Amino acid sequence: MQYKYSVIIPTLNEEKLLPNLLQQFDDNLRSKYSIELIVADSGSKDRTIEIAQKYCNKVITRNGNDIKNISFGRYIGAKYSSANILIFLNADIFFDNINLFFDFIDNNFLQSNYVACTCKINVFPDHEKLSDIFFSTFINIYVRILNFVGIGMMRGECQVIKKDVYNEVGGYNYNLYAGEDFELSTRIRKKGKILFANNLIIYESPRRYHTWGYLKIILSWFLNSISSWFLKKSFNKKWEEIR
Repeated sequence: MQYKYSVIIPTLNEEKLLPNLLQQFDDNLRSKYSIELIVADSGSKDRTIEIAQKYCNKVITRNGNDIKNISFGRYIGAKYSSANILIFLNADIFFDNINLFFDFIDNNFLQSNYVACTCKINVFPDHEKLSDIFFSTFINIYVRILNFVGIGMMRGECQVIKKDVYNEVGGYNYNLYAGEDFELSTRIRKKGKILFANNLIIYESPRRYHTWGYLKIILSWFLNSISSWFLKKSFNKKWEEIR
């Protein structure tokens, strides 16, 4: 079956938060916007795969020799997708208003000259601290500036990409363990403009921010962004799992 949207979600031991996301894709929404759900799992030991099989059209599990990182999850999910529009989401997010999101993509992105789209990303409201508000505001402005000046940036929490453009640039570099979202965005931006939908909000878990602290987060992002952009390899050799 040919779908309009392929929603691709890489997972690893996400049984706690994955249902919050998948339950938003009810039958009416999936039918209205012609959505297929794809989970690409990196070897979960909890109930992640069982949960994904309940909701998703496709659940991709890794072979023993497969690279097990989030970038390969995005790559292999796109490889098995059926739609002309790819939507990459992290497993620990949920939509502020999912109907508004897809309505906006339908009416403001599909027929535009933009090659990709992203949106505002804030921390879960019921976990949000003052530091989270400042950080989210800064990062959302930072993403808009990078797209405006022509560098390109879409965080992995939400990337909407026209599949022909994604294929043209070669898709995700699955050898990257971090910084893969920025590295792909820089290649996408060379093919056209990226739309930042300021009226759309996606919420993310603050678990990494609250565990690591923002100074460590900012340093890690900076080092991985520079390394992935100039050297085509990530600074980190693995991405620490925080659950």
